Amino acid sequence: MKDLVRPSRLAPGARVAVVAPSGPIVEERLQAGLDLLRGWDLDPVAAPHVLDRDPGLGYLAGTDADRAADLQRAWCDPSVDAVLCARGGYGAQRVVDLLDWDAMRAAGPKVFVGFSDSTALHEAFAVRLGLVTLYGPVASGADFIKNTRTQDHLRATLFAPETVRTLTSSGTALAPGRARGVTLGGCLALLATGYGTPHTRAGARGGLLLLEDVAEPPYAVDRALTQLLRTGWLDGVTGIGLGSWDRCGSYEELRPVLADRLGGLGVPVVEELGFGHCEGAVTVPLGVGAVLDADAGTLTLDEPALR
Repeated sequence: MKDLVRPSRLAPGARVAVVAPSGPIVEERLQAGLDLLRGWDLDPVAAPHVLDRDPGLGYLAGTDADRAADLQRAWCDPSVDAVLCARGGYGAQRVVDLLDWDAMRAAGPKVFVGFSDSTALHEAFAVRLGLVTLYGPVASGADFIKNTRTQDHLRATLFAPETVRTLTSSGTALAPGRARGVTLGGCLALLATGYGTPHTRAGARGGLLLLEDVAEPPYAVDRALTQLLRTGWLDGVTGIGLGSWDRCGSYEELRPVLADRLGGLGVPVVEELGFGHCEGAVTVPLGVGAVLDADAGTLTLDEPALR
């Protein structure tokens, strides 16, 4: 697996488009997120349909066509330096086939930030554009609005990425060892359901896989990991970094599942790296070479996430 193209870091005054490719947005929380970005001396612009709700499927932020159009318009706008997702939820899988990937490739690299359901888009950006993306907080997310650790880590990643090249675990090694690879991953459920589609990689060979999820009971985590094991998607993975498992049952119940499904791979596995659906979640780049040291509990990037 090769390193992907790193977009340029942001500078004061950079224009940031906020889009809603997945679930519907609460306007007050969106405004709070936009105000926070303005406080960083950025120029945030909400996409035209960011506050829409699909008339028939209320769990979607507008129609598939409108959500896709907002994302593509923002990406292809030469005045936009970065695109941030407003929320996770569900729906990103429904827009990836509606995007004009040739036009987006021609627009050149820029920063993309999102997590959870946007895993489908992170994979698509890697497969279709060969681009490093940032698995980080969403603009209307409670953690982004309220938690200074989450804010500070994303801000440093965007403006001074050389200062946040190492993530440190607050847990222990699920499996010992040290490995090198290119980061990939995101939300486990999205990776499992994306398998076999044209916008998800055929496998994690040569990669350091970063995994987290939310509101999936232990048996569902088992099911998703078993799916990836049975399909061979995990063949050749060099190491695994685990993030949060919020509302996935008690960790005492979940940890044996993770050990059972991942321990047999013979690669280092680090717990609790602090990304995902957790308080104070950090931003992790996908597509960058890195070293995972399970014994030290660290993930260290070979180079900054952004140029």
